[in-house]
Amino acid sequence: MAPEEVVSAMPRTQPMAMIRLLRPKQWIKNLFVLAPLIFSGLFTRQHAMLLALFGTFMFCVASSIVYVFNDLSDRHIDALHPIKRLTRPLASGAVTVPAARALLALLGVVLLLGSWVSPMLVGVLLVYVLLNVLYSVWLKRMPVVDIFCVAAGFVLRVYAGAVVIDVPLSSWMLITTLSIALYLAAIKRRDELEVQGDGARAVLGQYTIPLLERFALMSSVCAMVFYSMFVVTTRPVLAFTIPFVLFGIFRYWFLVDRHGRGESPTDALWSDRPLAITVVLWGILCAFLLRHP
Repeated sequence: MAPEEVVSAMPRTQPMAMIRLLRPKQWIKNLFVLAPLIFSGLFTRQHAMLLALFGTFMFCVASSIVYVFNDLSDRHIDALHPIKRLTRPLASGAVTVPAARALLALLGVVLLLGSWVSPMLVGVLLVYVLLNVLYSVWLKRMPVVDIFCVAAGFVLRVYAGAVVIDVPLSSWMLITTLSIALYLAAIKRRDELEVQGDGARAVLGQYTIPLLERFALMSSVCAMVFYSMFVVTTRPVLAFTIPFVLFGIFRYWFLVDRHGRGESPTDALWSDRPLAITVVLWGILCAFLLRHP
């Protein structure tokens, strides 16, 4: 075989597949970083706004590091999955392993360069990456621990948002975020168990659907109670936002029960117009009510 034939026969990385490897659709989760900016009322100050946007961007970098690492670690398992073997760039062969490793190294350099702006933020991001690495190689096999690991990622997003703009983080906001994240994680596990069975993840064999539904119910009630307590004790002006939060929880559970969209909260948000409109209106209303710090 001629050299040029060998080169043409080698797998090539597709540029768009490299972008998909970063999972940009999942970056919507990183909007949690902006929560301290909104609720502190500092979004009217340009410097705080720029720092918060920088923190959100850096969390997108950190989360993409986790996604690339996971895809590299799970590429052989994903290749056997009926859906992931077609949708995951590494499992499908759309991205080569050397290209993915090079991308991972580049993202790591960008992450470390962020310490020039905010060393504390980068410290939080490194904790997030370490937690997810431990999750991928060990903690995801431990029942209940796996759900709390997923939820901890959202708590770290909110904490990073407070660190980067240098404001104290309300304990009510912290526990509300944890409750919402536990609700989403429990629903995700419930849908995985119901649709794919306990073979989809090793940990699913330790759960039952009724147990996960009780986890989700308790977490959703806690989220609503703690958010209301946050509003009453810290930001009474936000009382008008409580119905939006209630509707969002109800609507998401409707999507899970009737359409089985609990496995991917981001897909549910992107695809369901009423839920997306509710989230946008809630954000606009919060910003309007808190526009004077």
